Amino acid sequence: MASRTARVLGRGLERPGYSAKAAAAAHGPRLSAKNLKFPQLRGIVGGMLAGSGLPASVGFGRFRVLPHRRELLVDGQPAKLGGRAFDILLALIEARGAVVSKKALMARVWAGRLVEENNLQSHISALRAALGPEREAIRTVSGRGYQFVGEILALPEGGDDRASLGPKAADPGALPPTNVPEPVSELIGREDELAEVVNLMGAHRLVTLTGAGGIGKTRLAVALARELRPHFADGVAAAVGLELGGEASVQNVAQRLAGRRLLLVLDTCEHVIEIAASMAEAALGAGPELRILATSRELLKAEGEWVYPVSPLAVPTAEVEQGDFVEYGAIRLFLERARAANPRFAPDRPLVELIAAICRRLDGIPLAIELAAARASALGVEGIAARLDDRFHLLTGGKRTALPRHQTLRATLDWSYELLTEPERVILRRLAVFAGPFSLEAATAVAADPETELASVVENLASLVMKSLVTTEGDGAVARYRLLDTTRAYATEKLDESGQRDSLGGRHAEYYRDVFERAETEVLARPASEWLADYAPEIDNLRSALDWAFSPHGGDVSVGIALTAAAVPLWVYLSLVDECRRRVERALTALVAAARSDACLEMKLQAALGESLRQVGGAVTEMESAWTRTLELAKGTGNVDYELRALVGLWMFRDQGSLALARQFAAGAKTPADRLIGDQMIGHSYFIQGNQSSARRHLERAIANHVPGAFAGSAIIRFQLDHDPMRSLARVLWLQGLPEQAMCMAERLVERAKAQDHAYSLCSSLALAACPIALWTGNFHLAEQYIEVLHETSNRYALISGMLSAAPIGACFSPSGEICGPNCLSCVLLSRSAGSCPRAIGY
Repeated sequence: MASRTARVLGRGLERPGYSAKAAAAAHGPRLSAKNLKFPQLRGIVGGMLAGSGLPASVGFGRFRVLPHRRELLVDGQPAKLGGRAFDILLALIEARGAVVSKKALMARVWAGRLVEENNLQSHISALRAALGPEREAIRTVSGRGYQFVGEILALPEGGDDRASLGPKAADPGALPPTNVPEPVSELIGREDELAEVVNLMGAHRLVTLTGAGGIGKTRLAVALARELRPHFADGVAAAVGLELGGEASVQNVAQRLAGRRLLLVLDTCEHVIEIAASMAEAALGAGPELRILATSRELLKAEGEWVYPVSPLAVPTAEVEQGDFVEYGAIRLFLERARAANPRFAPDRPLVELIAAICRRLDGIPLAIELAAARASALGVEGIAARLDDRFHLLTGGKRTALPRHQTLRATLDWSYELLTEPERVILRRLAVFAGPFSLEAATAVAADPETELASVVENLASLVMKSLVTTEGDGAVARYRLLDTTRAYATEKLDESGQRDSLGGRHAEYYRDVFERAETEVLARPASEWLADYAPEIDNLRSALDWAFSPHGGDVSVGIALTAAAVPLWVYLSLVDECRRRVERALTALVAAARSDACLEMKLQAALGESLRQVGGAVTEMESAWTRTLELAKGTGNVDYELRALVGLWMFRDQGSLALARQFAAGAKTPADRLIGDQMIGHSYFIQGNQSSARRHLERAIANHVPGAFAGSAIIRFQLDHDPMRSLARVLWLQGLPEQAMCMAERLVERAKAQDHAYSLCSSLALAACPIALWTGNFHLAEQYIEVLHETSNRYALISGMLSAAPIGACFSPSGEICGPNCLSCVLLSRSAGSCPRAIGY
């Protein structure tokens, strides 16, 4: 269903792409991915190197494309771009301004594979993101494909400072010596990372792999060492721990390495970080032929160091409903390890989706996934999923031969925690109170106390980032921070042990109350996309703050009530209608129980309750009670804005008297946006009464004054709906015997609703106009597509508008997906009830 939804609406499904450029190409003695024996690396670069018709180097704006190295540089530095996104860029540049069809791009990038169009859209989005301000160079040509419109210049191939790793050993049977062990199992999901680090090792003499404990740094380093071994005449040497002393001083070791063409692997440097940094600098200074690959949970901070943060394995997002889950490294690793313990393990699709949810909960960390998969034969996948809240007792029993810190998930985190200074430990456990991403401002406001200087919080936060215990998000302009779920669970235990959880919960809730009160004042003054970019990422922290505020032990209901009222715009914009209803009902109950009298807060909460009840199909008496109380409070406080909101709320479900309410609204409207909505309300009221000529006159006047998107944000926030006059006018036109005009307007309405990106508005446009008109005009194929979108969207957001029409319509489909016929469906739609359709009621 998701893929068809994407086709109808033109919106790609979100999924994480692989992160990497493929390996460097072979010229002369340079290291080449095609020279590597690792089969996955050959697969990355095998198809594209030979066929490119471009010069060795081309440029546009700040960017330089090196086709044979499969690399995109921005201001001379490698840009992070996945292999398929790079293939798309090459294809568009090679077209030299011509439009390249989607079919042609998919055939080139996914040669021999059947993929959905949303895969292409996903990689186009990634490519545009990599281009940043120059994203407009990739132009979408509606109905045809994509076009590169930037000015392309051929550049000289020279100017590349990448160092050579030297020629590959001529005789494969006489490989240089090494103490790096041969792998005994496949390295899964790291194809792109291997290629990226190969590039870095070709360009720099000291590369450090950093990342959280259990992320797979050592496994990646071992695989790299084995693959790079042929390029180092004196071999590959691995050192763990660097226990130096006596004769084995840093300088002595460096002198012994001088003049040797050697790859030195320094593993697990975090607990001897000073010695490791000194060793690296001394060894590199002793001779030009030595290279060092280090692994550490923090930077060495040595001269010439280039850092490669090892990311978690790729995990499908919760929104991904179709496609091959086995493409994701985390899923492949779980399945491989589970089958190693039980060769008969063969999960079906629902079980694979549950495995994906487990891998998400475990942040894609390989060690945690391996420990979980090892338990699958004993507990089952469902048993593992049910026990993840107690992950530190669940995820034990690692390999007998593993280091103690890799035997259990807790031991891995204990190792990192014990290496922290006490101030760092304090800040880490206090940051556990954040349930989602947080800003530097939030960290200092919540984690600092009167005895802690703000500068110290900033310094310790930065140190935790460098030590891979806090991750950063964003484009680099404004940093946001996050604790991986597993790290947060561990830090929460430490916070509980400190006895500070309740006080930190209070600071956190008060901070986000202030944040959302500020957001509430800004919501009507800022573009919706800009406002959402700032506040949508706070949804998890909002939920956590409300849970604390209303918790039976501790908490602060006054903070919770104020935060609930201030957060309503976010729930509305995100179409989280049922969540809004539940949170508002709890706040109103607490307000009554506290015997508080705050007319403004109650008015906001009653308005939110009335609208959310309407959208989830609440009882009419409850809706009327909420809106009547809102109107009473608005008049009592002189709040004209909420008086208008209450009038719209009452008008929405009153057929009798709706025209009077619409005229009352129009009389009180003071702004052009409100007058426009008043015209629409009057027109729709005439439509309900059967006066189609008057309805058309008012609706056409509203459309003539309508500026798409100009008032949408205000209408959505204040009235929980983008009141598009085309919605009613399309039905009026059909009733007046103008089916072609009605269908044309309905299609325009759907496109406009897509652009608005608001689920409730889209569902209303589909349910009240596009679906019925497509059916009435006999366009069953389009109707079926619209109905599927309506089903999927309304079910995802628990919206009753979708159910009012989609549920009866859907019941009229045969198992093959065909439609009964126009009479049955028209009857269902016109009656707004399944009762008149025999199949819908089970006959």
